[in-house]
Amino acid sequence: MSDILYTYGGQLYVNLTNRCPCACTFCVRSQAKGLGSAENLWLEHEPTTEEVKAELDQYDLTQFDEVVFCGYGEPVCALDRMIEVADEIHRRSNVSVRLNTNGLGDLIHQKRVAPLLKGHIDVVSISLNAPNEEEYLAVTRPKFGKGSFEALLQFARDCRENGLDTRLTVVDVIGQGAIEQSRALAQSLNVPLRVREYTE
Repeated sequence: MSDILYTYGGQLYVNLTNRCPCACTFCVRSQAKGLGSAENLWLEHEPTTEEVKAELDQYDLTQFDEVVFCGYGEPVCALDRMIEVADEIHRRSNVSVRLNTNGLGDLIHQKRVAPLLKGHIDVVSISLNAPNEEEYLAVTRPKFGKGSFEALLQFARDCRENGLDTRLTVVDVIGQGAIEQSRALAQSLNVPLRVREYTE
């Protein structure tokens, strides 16, 4: 059976979809079926909002600092359901709701997504992965090709301008030089950079 909700690092995660427009070279889903408390994050079907609500009934949300939309796919692919579930989480508790995203929602939906997140998502964590377009395309391998990197940067700007707590992230395997270049890029956008540890 596949897992809709799972815990990892003391946080509660929501796995809404396995769809993703990227094929990142370091993606954990290419290495294992599960992560944290989840035995299998490959969904048999995409859960409805009602199914997610039923799963939430099994958890005391006050025990978590955050509920995070992040599974074996890009949560923004399930944008409407994600917003509905985020609203339900806020209805039930004061816990912060975070979106972990590849930042390509505008290309996925062919419209500006950040304004739609305002009032629903508290924190947006965007996987930058590389400090420039050439390295980004090599590491992330987005199906949209060239223009994806700039779309990600524009999404980060839009999130910040819409009052969302926004940060960019890279994985430590890209090397110190690329990390520092990424940090400089993040600073130019007035967005903090978080360096994530690579998970085997």
